[in-house]
Amino acid sequence: MMDLEYYYGNEADQYSFYRIPKALFTDKRFSSLSVESKVLYSLLLDRMSLSIRNNWMDKDGRVYIIFTVVDMMMALGCAEQKISRLLSELDNVKGVGLIERKRRGLGKPNVIYVKKFASAEWPKPQDKEEENQNSGIVKTTNQELPKSQTNNTDINNTDSKKINLSIHQESGKESKSGNTDLLTGEKQKMDKHDGMDRMDAYRRLIQKNISYDALIHNHPYDRESIDGFVELMTEVCCSTRERLRINQEEMDAEIVKSRLLKLDGGHIEYVLECLNQNTALVGNIRGYTLSALYNAPVTISQYYTNRVHHDMAKGMYDG
Repeated sequence: MMDLEYYYGNEADQYSFYRIPKALFTDKRFSSLSVESKVLYSLLLDRMSLSIRNNWMDKDGRVYIIFTVVDMMMALGCAEQKISRLLSELDNVKGVGLIERKRRGLGKPNVIYVKKFASAEWPKPQDKEEENQNSGIVKTTNQELPKSQTNNTDINNTDSKKINLSIHQESGKESKSGNTDLLTGEKQKMDKHDGMDRMDAYRRLIQKNISYDALIHNHPYDRESIDGFVELMTEVCCSTRERLRINQEEMDAEIVKSRLLKLDGGHIEYVLECLNQNTALVGNIRGYTLSALYNAPVTISQYYTNRVHHDMAKGMYDG
């Protein structure tokens, strides 16, 4: 058993918490939901703040989130089969209709619409006959989530009190004076798109920059990690925030975006190698990964130079 300390005064206020709507436990309409599915719904609600900040809305103005099965498995510490069951409890196909899932094609992460738990359109619980009649109204048009999911879709952690860790942190900062040169005509063209079209355009550009197909061919077992890098960079490039947190510091968003758009396949392989070698426990893996990607262009040379010197010192090169 861990020897933990007590709380004194208002110390507990320094932490952030996930909020589970009380109605999920008191309203009879949600009595069929398991406790785990209610917790999952609270996680989905928490992700809404990220979507709102980044203006992730469809053409009808409906807010959506991107939260992959892999991320849910990590958050709840359970297997994929259980996550699929919990999602089925919540969705509008087999469950109570608290979420709606939509697939966007091969290789693209699915989107989830989180619906209002207090919506006035729900059937009245006191009229059982009416409730039974209305239970079949929701159309079953969505397909189940595929087993293969991409990873890491969170640009900025929804909890602003958590500290972003970084790999190979750099102390220097880029000047904003050259920002105009960094914004290429291709990027400016991308920014004219809206919503999902803009994300798709950036995703294709990033995949082209990093020679995505070649990377997947050379690193088939790292596909989820590579897909996660692509989604993370895509979301950063589509973010509407003026400042982004990198290396535990607030940085100009346009500088961060321009740096990420310069990454190539070699940078991705380098970040993969660094992350695979890391054995320390990372509290915020998304912030850690974003910092690693951002720092890659300025640390890759030193990293491999150091490796060569190390191997030569150990006699691994005959020279």
